Amino acid sequence: MDLLFIADPLESFKIKKDSTLAMMRVAQEASHRLWFCQSRNILWKDNLVMADCQSLMIKPSSTSWFELGEIESKALNTFSAVQMRTDPPFDIEYLNATWLLSAAKKQGTRVLNDPTAVRDHSEKLSITEFPELIPPTLVTRELSAVEEFHQVHNDIVIKPLDGMGGMGVFRVGPDGLNLASIVETLGENGARTLMIQRFLPEIADGDKRVLLIGGEVVPFALARIPQGNEIRGNLAAGGKGVAMSLSDVEKQIAEKLAPILNQRGLFLVGLDLIGGYLTEINVTSPTCFVEITDQSGFDVPQFWLKALERTLS
Repeated sequence: MDLLFIADPLESFKIKKDSTLAMMRVAQEASHRLWFCQSRNILWKDNLVMADCQSLMIKPSSTSWFELGEIESKALNTFSAVQMRTDPPFDIEYLNATWLLSAAKKQGTRVLNDPTAVRDHSEKLSITEFPELIPPTLVTRELSAVEEFHQVHNDIVIKPLDGMGGMGVFRVGPDGLNLASIVETLGENGARTLMIQRFLPEIADGDKRVLLIGGEVVPFALARIPQGNEIRGNLAAGGKGVAMSLSDVEKQIAEKLAPILNQRGLFLVGLDLIGGYLTEINVTSPTCFVEITDQSGFDVPQFWLKALERTLS
Protein backbone atom coordinates (compact mmCIF):
# COMPACT_ATOMS: atom_id res chain seq x y z
CA MET A 1 0.00 0.00 0.00
CA ASP A 2 0.96 3.63 -0.46
CA LEU A 3 0.28 5.44 2.82
CA LEU A 4 0.40 9.23 3.10
CA PHE A 5 0.98 10.68 6.56
CA ILE A 6 -0.04 14.30 7.03
CA ALA A 7 1.84 15.29 10.15
CA ASP A 8 3.90 17.92 11.90
CA PRO A 9 7.51 18.48 10.77
CA LEU A 10 9.49 15.27 11.18
CA GLU A 11 12.23 17.16 13.01
CA SER A 12 9.73 17.87 15.81
CA PHE A 13 8.99 14.18 16.50
CA LYS A 14 9.96 12.80 19.92
CA ILE A 15 11.46 9.71 18.35
CA LYS A 16 11.53 7.56 21.51
CA LYS A 17 7.77 7.72 22.02
CA ASP A 18 6.07 9.21 18.96
CA SER A 19 2.97 7.22 17.98
CA THR A 20 3.00 8.44 14.37
CA LEU A 21 6.59 7.27 13.99
CA ALA A 22 5.61 3.90 15.49
CA MET A 23 2.91 3.61 12.82
CA MET A 24 5.37 4.52 10.09
CA ARG A 25 7.95 1.97 11.29
CA VAL A 26 5.54 -0.95 11.44
CA ALA A 27 4.03 -0.09 8.04
CA GLN A 28 7.46 0.10 6.45
CA GLU A 29 8.46 -3.21 8.04
CA ALA A 30 5.40 -4.74 6.35
CA SER A 31 6.70 -3.43 3.00
CA HIS A 32 4.13 -0.65 2.61
CA ARG A 33 5.37 2.55 0.95
CA LEU A 34 5.43 5.70 3.07
CA TRP A 35 4.78 9.27 1.98
CA PHE A 36 4.88 12.46 4.04
CA CYS A 37 3.60 16.01 3.90
CA GLN A 38 2.38 18.74 6.22
CA SER A 39 -1.18 20.05 6.15
CA ARG A 40 0.09 23.22 4.48
CA ASN A 41 1.12 21.04 1.50
CA ILE A 42 -2.48 19.98 0.74
CA LEU A 43 -3.99 21.98 -2.11
CA TRP A 44 -6.83 22.08 -4.63
CA LYS A 45 -5.31 22.05 -8.13
CA ASP A 46 -6.66 21.10 -11.56
CA ASN A 47 -9.97 20.09 -9.93
CA LEU A 48 -8.26 17.59 -7.65
CA VAL A 49 -7.12 17.62 -4.04
CA MET A 50 -3.36 17.21 -4.28
CA ALA A 51 -0.41 16.89 -1.94
CA ASP A 52 3.07 18.24 -2.55
CA CYS A 53 4.57 15.26 -0.76
CA GLN A 54 7.76 13.25 -0.45
CA SER A 55 8.50 9.57 -0.22
CA LEU A 56 9.71 8.65 3.26
CA MET A 57 12.17 6.04 4.48
CA ILE A 58 12.56 5.36 8.21
CA LYS A 59 16.16 4.60 9.15
CA PRO A 60 17.45 2.75 12.24
CA SER A 61 19.65 5.65 13.38
CA SER A 62 18.40 7.69 16.34
CA THR A 63 20.02 10.86 15.01
CA SER A 64 19.30 10.90 11.28
CA TRP A 65 16.22 8.68 11.46
CA PHE A 66 14.43 9.56 8.22
CA GLU A 67 15.18 10.12 4.56
CA LEU A 68 12.88 12.07 2.25
CA GLY A 69 12.66 11.89 -1.52
CA GLU A 70 12.06 14.71 -3.99
CA ILE A 71 8.82 16.69 -3.75
CA GLU A 72 6.13 15.23 -5.97
CA SER A 73 2.63 16.54 -6.63
CA LYS A 74 0.21 13.62 -6.25
CA ALA A 75 -3.58 13.40 -6.14
CA LEU A 76 -4.74 12.17 -2.74
CA ASN A 77 -6.99 9.55 -4.32
CA THR A 78 -3.91 7.76 -5.68
CA PHE A 79 -2.90 6.71 -2.16
CA SER A 80 -4.24 3.58 -0.46
CA ALA A 81 -4.98 5.69 2.62
CA VAL A 82 -4.28 9.14 4.02
CA GLN A 83 -3.51 9.39 7.74
CA MET A 84 -4.26 12.80 9.27
CA ARG A 85 -1.82 12.99 12.21
CA THR A 86 -1.39 16.72 12.76
CA ASP A 87 -1.42 17.61 16.44
CA PRO A 88 -3.99 20.04 17.85
CA PRO A 89 -4.90 22.85 18.40
CA PHE A 90 -7.96 22.57 16.20
CA ASP A 91 -7.66 26.06 14.73
CA ILE A 92 -8.98 27.56 11.48
CA GLU A 93 -6.13 26.05 9.44
CA TYR A 94 -6.83 22.60 10.88
CA LEU A 95 -10.46 23.15 9.90
CA ASN A 96 -9.45 24.23 6.39
CA ALA A 97 -7.41 21.02 6.07
CA THR A 98 -10.44 18.91 7.01
CA TRP A 99 -12.54 20.65 4.35
CA LEU A 100 -9.94 19.87 1.71
CA LEU A 101 -9.78 16.27 2.94
CA SER A 102 -13.59 16.05 2.74
CA ALA A 103 -13.32 17.13 -0.90
CA ALA A 104 -10.64 14.46 -1.40
CA LYS A 105 -12.95 11.87 0.15
CA LYS A 106 -15.60 12.70 -2.48
CA GLN A 107 -12.91 11.97 -5.08
CA GLY A 108 -12.39 8.48 -3.67
CA THR A 109 -9.68 9.06 -1.06
CA ARG A 110 -9.66 6.96 2.12
CA VAL A 111 -8.94 9.41 4.93
CA LEU A 112 -8.41 8.21 8.52
CA ASN A 113 -9.90 9.61 10.62
CA ASP A 114 -12.80 10.69 8.43
CA PRO A 115 -12.55 14.51 8.20
CA THR A 116 -16.30 15.05 8.59
CA ALA A 117 -16.33 12.90 11.73
CA VAL A 118 -13.34 14.82 13.12
CA ARG A 119 -15.21 18.10 12.62
CA ASP A 120 -18.33 16.67 14.23
CA HIS A 121 -16.52 15.42 17.34
CA SER A 122 -15.12 18.16 19.53
CA GLU A 123 -12.67 16.37 21.80
CA LYS A 124 -14.25 18.01 24.84
CA LEU A 125 -17.91 18.46 23.85
CA SER A 126 -18.48 15.09 22.17
CA ILE A 127 -18.70 13.41 25.58
CA THR A 128 -22.08 15.13 26.08
CA GLU A 129 -23.60 12.62 23.66
CA PHE A 130 -23.08 10.00 26.36
CA PRO A 131 -24.35 11.71 29.55
CA GLU A 132 -24.65 8.42 31.42
CA LEU A 133 -20.85 7.98 31.17
CA ILE A 134 -19.59 11.40 32.22
CA PRO A 135 -19.12 13.23 35.54
CA PRO A 136 -21.36 16.20 36.40
CA THR A 137 -20.54 18.68 33.64
CA LEU A 138 -21.36 22.27 32.72
CA VAL A 139 -20.57 24.03 29.44
CA THR A 140 -21.04 27.79 29.54
CA ARG A 141 -19.67 31.28 29.04
CA GLU A 142 -21.53 32.68 32.05
CA LEU A 143 -19.76 33.25 35.36
CA SER A 144 -23.05 33.02 37.26
CA ALA A 145 -23.63 29.48 35.94
CA VAL A 146 -20.13 28.45 37.03
CA GLU A 147 -20.68 29.91 40.50
CA GLU A 148 -23.96 27.99 40.84
CA PHE A 149 -22.26 24.77 39.70
CA HIS A 150 -19.51 25.33 42.26
CA GLN A 151 -22.04 25.80 45.05
CA VAL A 152 -23.54 22.41 44.21
CA HIS A 153 -20.31 20.43 43.70
CA ASN A 154 -17.81 22.44 45.86
CA ASP A 155 -14.68 21.04 44.16
CA ILE A 156 -14.52 21.64 40.40
CA VAL A 157 -12.20 21.68 37.40
CA ILE A 158 -12.39 24.41 34.74
CA LYS A 159 -10.87 24.00 31.28
CA PRO A 160 -11.05 25.65 27.83
CA LEU A 161 -12.70 23.69 25.02
CA ASP A 162 -9.67 24.02 22.74
CA GLY A 163 -6.96 23.08 25.24
CA MET A 164 -4.49 20.23 24.82
CA GLY A 165 -1.89 18.55 27.01
CA GLY A 166 -3.55 19.85 30.16
CA MET A 167 -3.05 23.50 29.21
CA GLY A 168 -5.40 25.92 30.96
CA VAL A 169 -6.85 23.38 33.42
CA PHE A 170 -7.66 24.83 36.85
CA ARG A 171 -9.06 23.31 40.02
CA VAL A 172 -11.20 25.41 42.38
CA GLY A 173 -11.79 23.91 45.80
CA PRO A 174 -14.58 24.47 48.35
CA ASP A 175 -13.26 27.90 49.33
CA GLY A 176 -13.93 29.18 45.79
CA LEU A 177 -10.63 31.05 45.82
CA ASN A 178 -10.07 32.97 42.56
CA LEU A 179 -13.10 31.38 40.88
CA ALA A 180 -14.28 34.58 39.22
CA SER A 181 -10.77 35.56 38.18
CA ILE A 182 -10.10 32.13 36.62
CA VAL A 183 -13.39 32.14 34.69
CA GLU A 184 -12.85 35.71 33.47
CA THR A 185 -9.29 34.96 32.38
CA LEU A 186 -9.89 31.58 30.72
CA GLY A 187 -13.18 32.72 29.25
CA GLU A 188 -11.82 36.10 28.15
CA ASN A 189 -14.67 37.87 29.95
CA GLY A 190 -17.36 35.77 28.35
CA ALA A 191 -15.89 35.57 24.85
CA ARG A 192 -14.92 31.88 25.09
CA THR A 193 -16.92 28.85 26.17
CA LEU A 194 -15.58 26.77 29.06
CA MET A 195 -16.18 23.26 30.35
CA ILE A 196 -16.59 22.78 34.10
CA GLN A 197 -16.68 19.35 35.76
CA ARG A 198 -16.86 18.02 39.28
CA PHE A 199 -13.34 17.28 40.47
CA LEU A 200 -12.65 13.55 40.48
CA PRO A 201 -10.27 12.56 43.29
CA GLU A 202 -9.62 9.31 41.40
CA ILE A 203 -7.24 11.38 39.24
CA ALA A 204 -4.64 10.32 41.84
CA ASP A 205 -4.83 6.86 40.24
CA GLY A 206 -4.36 8.32 36.78
CA ASP A 207 -6.11 9.83 33.80
CA LYS A 208 -6.48 6.65 31.71
CA ARG A 209 -5.92 6.77 27.94
CA VAL A 210 -7.82 3.93 26.28
CA LEU A 211 -7.24 3.35 22.56
CA LEU A 212 -9.94 2.24 20.12
CA ILE A 213 -8.62 1.06 16.75
CA GLY A 214 -10.84 -0.07 13.89
CA GLY A 215 -13.76 -0.61 16.25
CA GLU A 216 -11.73 -2.78 18.65
CA VAL A 217 -10.40 -2.00 22.11
CA VAL A 218 -6.71 -2.13 23.03
CA PRO A 219 -6.76 -4.19 26.27
CA PHE A 220 -4.24 -1.97 28.08
CA ALA A 221 -4.58 1.70 29.05
CA LEU A 222 -1.91 4.23 29.88
CA ALA A 223 -2.64 5.78 33.26
CA ARG A 224 -1.20 9.31 33.26
CA ILE A 225 -0.59 9.88 36.97
CA PRO A 226 -0.13 13.41 38.37
CA GLN A 227 3.11 14.05 40.20
CA GLY A 228 3.68 16.15 43.33
CA ASN A 229 0.98 18.77 43.91
CA GLU A 230 -0.12 18.71 40.27
CA ILE A 231 -3.75 17.77 39.44
CA ARG A 232 -3.05 17.16 35.74
CA GLY A 233 -1.97 13.70 34.66
CA ASN A 234 -1.10 14.74 31.09
CA LEU A 235 2.38 13.60 30.08
CA ALA A 236 2.99 17.09 28.67
CA ALA A 237 2.29 18.45 32.17
CA GLY A 238 4.76 16.10 33.85
CA GLY A 239 2.46 13.14 34.52
CA LYS A 240 3.94 9.65 34.85
CA GLY A 241 2.67 7.11 32.33
CA VAL A 242 1.94 3.62 33.67
CA ALA A 243 0.40 0.93 31.44
CA MET A 244 -2.22 -1.25 33.07
CA SER A 245 -5.03 -3.62 32.12
CA LEU A 246 -8.48 -2.11 31.67
CA SER A 247 -10.82 -2.35 34.63
CA ASP A 248 -14.24 -3.90 34.07
CA VAL A 249 -15.88 -0.46 33.98
CA GLU A 250 -13.28 0.95 31.56
CA LYS A 251 -13.69 -2.09 29.31
CA GLN A 252 -17.49 -1.70 29.31
CA ILE A 253 -17.26 1.98 28.33
CA ALA A 254 -14.69 1.30 25.61
CA GLU A 255 -16.63 -1.64 24.15
CA LYS A 256 -19.79 0.46 24.07
CA LEU A 257 -18.18 3.36 22.22
CA ALA A 258 -15.80 1.47 19.89
CA PRO A 259 -18.36 0.27 17.30
CA ILE A 260 -20.33 3.52 17.42
CA LEU A 261 -17.32 5.73 16.72
CA ASN A 262 -15.81 3.36 14.16
CA GLN A 263 -19.09 3.32 12.24
CA ARG A 264 -18.77 7.11 11.96
CA GLY A 265 -15.34 6.86 10.37
CA LEU A 266 -13.30 7.39 13.53
CA PHE A 267 -10.77 4.61 12.97
CA LEU A 268 -8.42 5.68 15.78
CA VAL A 269 -9.78 7.17 19.00
CA GLY A 270 -8.26 7.90 22.39
CA LEU A 271 -10.75 7.87 25.26
CA ASP A 272 -9.80 9.64 28.47
CA LEU A 273 -11.26 8.08 31.62
CA ILE A 274 -10.93 9.12 35.27
CA GLY A 275 -12.44 6.95 37.98
CA GLY A 276 -14.67 5.17 35.49
CA TYR A 277 -15.97 8.44 34.02
CA LEU A 278 -15.51 9.50 30.38
CA THR A 279 -13.86 12.94 30.26
CA GLU A 280 -12.66 13.32 26.63
CA ILE A 281 -12.91 11.62 23.23
CA ASN A 282 -9.68 12.35 21.32
CA VAL A 283 -9.97 12.01 17.54
CA THR A 284 -7.33 14.32 16.04
CA SER A 285 -4.02 12.62 16.84
CA PRO A 286 -4.33 10.04 19.66
CA THR A 287 -1.03 8.90 21.16
CA CYS A 288 0.45 6.49 23.76
CA PHE A 289 1.21 3.65 21.31
CA VAL A 290 4.83 3.34 22.39
CA GLU A 291 4.33 3.63 26.16
CA ILE A 292 1.62 0.94 26.21
CA THR A 293 3.67 -1.38 23.97
CA ASP A 294 6.90 -0.99 25.93
CA GLN A 295 5.32 -1.55 29.34
CA SER A 296 2.65 -4.16 28.60
CA GLY A 297 4.17 -6.16 25.76
CA PHE A 298 0.96 -5.67 23.75
CA ASP A 299 2.09 -4.47 20.30
CA VAL A 300 -0.18 -1.48 19.64
CA PRO A 301 1.44 -0.44 16.32
CA GLN A 302 1.01 -3.99 14.98
CA PHE A 303 -2.61 -4.00 16.22
CA TRP A 304 -3.12 -0.70 14.36
CA LEU A 305 -1.55 -2.01 11.16
CA LYS A 306 -3.66 -5.19 11.09
CA ALA A 307 -6.81 -3.13 11.66
CA LEU A 308 -5.77 -0.74 8.86
CA GLU A 309 -5.11 -3.59 6.44
CA ARG A 310 -8.52 -5.11 7.26
CA THR A 311 -10.25 -1.78 6.78
CA LEU A 312 -8.63 -1.09 3.43
CA SER A 313 -9.14 -4.61 2.10
